Amino acid sequence: MLLLRDLPRYECLLEEARRFPELDPSACEVYLHLLRAGDEAFRSCGEPLEAHGISAGRFTVLMLLLRKRGEADSGALTPAELADQAGVTRATMTGLIDTLERDGFVRREPDPHDRRMTPVTLTPAGESLLQGVVPAYFQRMGLLVAPLSEAERRTLVTLLSKLVRGGETEEPSIPFTSGASPAPACASVPLNSPVT
Repeated sequence: MLLLRDLPRYECLLEEARRFPELDPSACEVYLHLLRAGDEAFRSCGEPLEAHGISAGRFTVLMLLLRKRGEADSGALTPAELADQAGVTRATMTGLIDTLERDGFVRREPDPHDRRMTPVTLTPAGESLLQGVVPAYFQRMGLLVAPLSEAERRTLVTLLSKLVRGGETEEPSIPFTSGASPAPACASVPLNSPVT
């Protein structure tokens, strides 16, 4: 995606609104800042992934499998479930799984009860890769939002959630408390726990 290095000042947006009446200057300003922040977040948090030779898509698949392993029922997900959770097409997910399997980070295992199903599981090599990537990835995430207070973070989450939901207001799913870490929103599994 091509983004402007220097965002236009509000006065410039007002001028453009005279030429293009459909342009809402404040909406445009918010949108451009949102894109810039997203681009910076993606770039910054992508560096630890690049250092380990893994794409954001492949990292997402590995993290979904790690999260699933922390749940009581199983450490496996079908390719269709992974595609739904990652918000990509099944064809895209198949490509991601193929490369992860080729590199030994995941494995497909036919379901003994339903031969049409081929759940995907994290391998020890995949877990080892995550042990190398996750700490730096989360450290970058923390540094990115470090300038914001807990109250500002909560407000930002509320506002971004409102944008995503088309105007519906919803409280953040993670209750922040001043001076404390956020409560976990889902089952957590230590990276060094055994892979089943």
